[in-house]
Amino acid sequence: MASPPTKKKVFIKTFGCQMNDYDSGKMQALLQHDGFESCDEAADADLVLVNTCSVREKPEHKLHSFIGEVKHLRKRGTRIGIAGCMAQHDGERLFAKYHKDVDLVFGPDQVPRIRDLVARSASERVLDNSFMDRDDYPFVTEVQPTFKGRITAFVTIQKGCDNKCTFCIVPQTRGVEVSRPSGQIVDEVRACVEAGAKEITLLGQNVNSYGLKRGEVPFAELLHRVADVPGVVRIRYTSPHPRDMGDDVVEAHRTIPQLAEHIHLPVQSGSNTVLRRMKRFYTRERYLELAAALREARPGLQLTTDVIAGFPGETDADFDDTMSLLEDVGFAGSFSFKYNRRPGTAALRLPEGDEVAEDVKQARLVRFQGRQRELQQAQNAALVGEVVEVLVEGPSKWDDSVVCGRTGSFRMVNFAGPVSLVGQLVRVRILRGFVNSLRGELVDA
Repeated sequence: MASPPTKKKVFIKTFGCQMNDYDSGKMQALLQHDGFESCDEAADADLVLVNTCSVREKPEHKLHSFIGEVKHLRKRGTRIGIAGCMAQHDGERLFAKYHKDVDLVFGPDQVPRIRDLVARSASERVLDNSFMDRDDYPFVTEVQPTFKGRITAFVTIQKGCDNKCTFCIVPQTRGVEVSRPSGQIVDEVRACVEAGAKEITLLGQNVNSYGLKRGEVPFAELLHRVADVPGVVRIRYTSPHPRDMGDDVVEAHRTIPQLAEHIHLPVQSGSNTVLRRMKRFYTRERYLELAAALREARPGLQLTTDVIAGFPGETDADFDDTMSLLEDVGFAGSFSFKYNRRPGTAALRLPEGDEVAEDVKQARLVRFQGRQRELQQAQNAALVGEVVEVLVEGPSKWDDSVVCGRTGSFRMVNFAGPVSLVGQLVRVRILRGFVNSLRGELVDA
């Protein structure tokens, strides 16, 4: 009879998006089979992994800073690894740069093989940023231990992306699009609910193209199947592409009560000229049609978005179109960034003369973010006196007598109440509206 694996500790630091958070959880779940337990401090770990992002420059700077902080741990036998998108895109350079500091480097496609990679790193330095076969990609089925006891859970439905957005590095770092079998998805949703989750967020680089390239059910049908899992209170998904938002998905928002009254629908720009240069394959007018159709299907639905300021060739008039789109849609929030050149993207081939000056990009970003804050403040203030339904997620970080949760429209609400309310849907009257949150009082549980 085989003896149980020796207990060891792993510390995982995650930079970047929700997909990276999900991958980190899957790595943790897989490594448990080899005796690795999660710990809260790198100094306590036998294995330190940093899961990286390369979509923007800031996470890259964080990687180098983090390696500088932990590299001394190797002297006592701690192994250090770099995972994620930066490892995929720039693995050879990182492997050479940190030849004295890092034991393994691997991309997102290799997450299912992490046990083998870590085992090999005990006797040799390991680099693997190859892509796995599209037809046989082995999605990890273990439920992430970090989700146990949590009210919200992420479930991936696809990996990779086949779009060719000129600003985006994701196709080079996460490979071709592969849809996960719907049965696996439903099984994981059921396992998350059994572990305590009430709200499920379906993850993918382009979720509403799910099934189009693997013969799976359409995305709208997948939403129905997830909603049929007993105990699912709310469903969210991110991120959809406006081009692939079909009538069946719009109709799902009318007919599936668990679908939240919120969609994060990236637009990137309000200018048709810029959208063409970005290769987004929809127009401003189409985006506005979608917004209207979704809100007709689900009254009160809120939209948040992504916006890039200063994409090459963007004129003042183009940016004015983005500002007017902000007004026309009335976004409830946004992630907005200055354009920055990313290696391997098609935008690098645009004429050098099209580059927008840094101070102009900054001024446009400040203008957009300032107006977005004003809109959020006004929208939240308008809710004062309203009674909203809140799914309680946990206690406040700042006050033990206060709990917090989100409305279906993704607004954070803080109110006085016992921790026993966690996991419940409660009615809360809004007392104050701030830019990024609401303050309320419990009406009933």
